[in-house]
Amino acid sequence: MTKGKKALLVMGCPEVPVQISIVIYLAHKLEKAGWDVTVAGTNAPIKLLKAADPESYYVKKTADLDWMIQEIVEKRMDFDACFAFMHSDAGMAYGATFAAISRAKHYAVVFGKNAEALGESIDYPAEKIVAKATHNPGPLKSKIDRVVI
Repeated sequence: MTKGKKALLVMGCPEVPVQISIVIYLAHKLEKAGWDVTVAGTNAPIKLLKAADPESYYVKKTADLDWMIQEIVEKRMDFDACFAFMHSDAGMAYGATFAAISRAKHYAVVFGKNAEALGESIDYPAEKIVAKATHNPGPLKSKIDRVVI
């Protein structure tokens, strides 16, 4: 990955605990590599993220998910990389939406109890990062580290 590029991290439902820690980890890793990082989500995961990082040390920019979709659709904003975090069909729908509207390179970050089956069902162009992780972020972190240098 190259310095000076823009990355979008799209959070799905915050039901699975590893999501927030991995989003913070990946945002920090990308920023240290020179990326301009924005994290988008619905109200609940954004509130959890802000509670975990109250001084915005790791995540500098957040955005409402619906607003972000509108900005990209109306061509006011776009990204070089998009990491869609998913553990359910709803997360898959958001990943597919961003793949359809954004020119970004897409990464499907799939986790949770049914990660393998969910990952196999992705039918849009995306690099898949799949780990059966719910509480322990280690397996997902390891797979992210292999993809994001």
